[in-house]
Amino acid sequence: MALRLSLGIVFVWFGALKIVGASPVSDLVAKTAYFLPPAVAIIGTGCVEVIIGLGLLTGWAMRATLALFFFQMLATFLSVVTQPAMLFQNGNPLLLSVYGEFLLKNFVLIAAGLTIVSRLPHKDRR
Repeated sequence: MALRLSLGIVFVWFGALKIVGASPVSDLVAKTAYFLPPAVAIIGTGCVEVIIGLGLLTGWAMRATLALFFFQMLATFLSVVTQPAMLFQNGNPLLLSVYGEFLLKNFVLIAAGLTIVSRLPHKDRR
C-alpha cells in the first residue's frame, strides 16, 4: 500500500506541476509530442498524470488506472525517438542529460507499477 500511495503522490505532484506551468520538463513534453500544440501536450499529460495519481491514491478503478499508467509510461519513451539530442550529451547514450536522467527514473516507476499489479487481488488482474 505504501508503494501505491507514494507512486500516487508522485503522479499527482508531477501532473499538477505541468498543469500550472511549473514543470521543469515541459519543453521535453512539448517537443516529444511535437504533433500536438504545446499547451495541449503539456496540460494533457499533466491531467493524465493527476488522474493516474488519484486512482492510485484512492484505489478506485485500479485496472483502468494501471492501464493508463503503463500507457503513459510507454509514451514517455517516445522522447528517445523524437528528441534523443535532449536526452544524451553529445549523442553518447552513456552520458545522460538531466532529461535523460528524468526519463531513466521511469524504469523504477514501471517496476513499482508492476509490483502494484502483482499485489492486486486475482479477480482485478484479469
